[in-house]
Amino acid sequence: MIRKLVGAAVALSMIATPALADGLIDNVNGITMDANGRVIHFSGVLIDADGKVKKLMQSGDKRPDKLDWLSNQKGRTLLPGFIDAHGHVIDLGFRALELDLSDTKSLDEAKAKIAAYAAANPEKKWILGGGWNQEKWGLGRFPTAADLDAAVGDRPVWLGRADGHASWANSAAIREAGVTAKTATPPGGRIEKIGTQPAGVFVDAAQQLIEKVVPQPLPKERDLALAKAQEILLAFGITATSDMGTSMDDWLAMRRSGDRGALRVRIMSYGLGVDTAVRIGGNGPTPWLYNDRLRMAGVKLFADGALGSRGAWLLKPYSDAPGQSGAGFMTDDVLQNYMSRASMDGFQVAVHAIGDRANRQVLDAIEAMSNTYKGDRRWRIEHAQIVDPADLPRFASLKVIASMQPTHATSDRTMAEARLGPDRLVGAYAWATMLRNGVPLAFGSDYPVESPDPWAGWAAAFTRQDANGEPFGGWRPEEKVTREQAWWAFTQGGSYAGFAEEKFGRLAPGQLADFIIVDRDPMLASPSDLRQTKVEETWIGGAKIYVRKTG
Repeated sequence: MIRKLVGAAVALSMIATPALADGLIDNVNGITMDANGRVIHFSGVLIDADGKVKKLMQSGDKRPDKLDWLSNQKGRTLLPGFIDAHGHVIDLGFRALELDLSDTKSLDEAKAKIAAYAAANPEKKWILGGGWNQEKWGLGRFPTAADLDAAVGDRPVWLGRADGHASWANSAAIREAGVTAKTATPPGGRIEKIGTQPAGVFVDAAQQLIEKVVPQPLPKERDLALAKAQEILLAFGITATSDMGTSMDDWLAMRRSGDRGALRVRIMSYGLGVDTAVRIGGNGPTPWLYNDRLRMAGVKLFADGALGSRGAWLLKPYSDAPGQSGAGFMTDDVLQNYMSRASMDGFQVAVHAIGDRANRQVLDAIEAMSNTYKGDRRWRIEHAQIVDPADLPRFASLKVIASMQPTHATSDRTMAEARLGPDRLVGAYAWATMLRNGVPLAFGSDYPVESPDPWAGWAAAFTRQDANGEPFGGWRPEEKVTREQAWWAFTQGGSYAGFAEEKFGRLAPGQLADFIIVDRDPMLASPSDLRQTKVEETWIGGAKIYVRKTG
């Protein structure tokens, strides 16, 4: 799992303004969607004592004579808060607090940053961090332990790849873990080698060989990471998120935060494996806790690894590595057993699947169990990045939610072309096809693999272009969605995917008053301007939680 992230570019402040009976947010350029995706405009929001929307006010409506509080926004734009359907909350905080290599553009730049960090932190027995990406460096290979030794050789270093599916160790870390040429590769993993010796990068399950000796964060360090993650999310206008792969230690940190009244962002938690979910929920999902701030909703499973580390499980070998096809993490029987164990207790099942072989395996498992586990299951496939065209219609027929991340397409496109070749990209990052087939889309970022910035994700979704406007016309533009469809997927799509659409995701009577004040109208902004949107205020449950610092 990823442990760490890209810090927010704005200064943060945390403000808690208690909601009172019948408050009014007035004089706004209010925009939301109804349950059918129709855009609605309004000029004010009347909020009740429970922090829920009582009424959306139009300019001609008579305002109540008596209010407990009034906030005049002087014409600023108000939107429902974003919902990130796939993130790793505490990992986001750790990435911000530890060594972050996500901004490095070359191996030499990364080595310099690692050396500087080690020099500035002589008390740390291990140097921990992540965010590196050899594709972004233009390296043409994985980095090695020797590369890392040149930066830090006197103590162990362990750095996660951007996708969390590979990690980079120096020689000291490899020695500490007792890994040698004779060490067996665990199932579902790969040890990169030079000759017979470990080269320094460990893929997927092989990461456990080093992680078993890596010092684990103290509870207070995990608490700090959670607080930092919330600051980052609130600054981007994210009011709710799915936490994909909550460990027991993560859950305890969330509960400690809730006990202290410090849990601000709403978290839909998916336990890391069936055992974690059962230990937390007992015989099923937990109720919503801390005024609808936290719920253990389901189980997160992994069918394969990631494309960048060639761990994604493909039907045919990689175009740029003919001897590799990735690997499935579980046999068909084991996957179905885990999914059945979760489903019999009512836990929602979300399965990570990136390669076309992995997606087919998960779809086959859902099909095999669909006659046993009926009702509104809302099976989720996380990422659904590379899907064989023959399998695309099965998402709709099996009622599977496609939980996808628009910025993956803009970040991955050149790498994906190299890994797969153009002929195998027909079912890749196929957002528009999913919608045409009637498949619910839930958009997110997979932070800290990518920045949690929803404005970048929104722009990428309807342009298929990166921040530089590349490529011209968009990458595989036939899979663009509309601006409105992308917005729905980043709001109601996320709440629907977490069985929370009756609570939040839009602004309407009875919905929780989770909204943001921003510096521009996103429905009128160009894609480049949309990416520059600043969140001025974030409100959750009718309470002002965040205000952007200026100056």
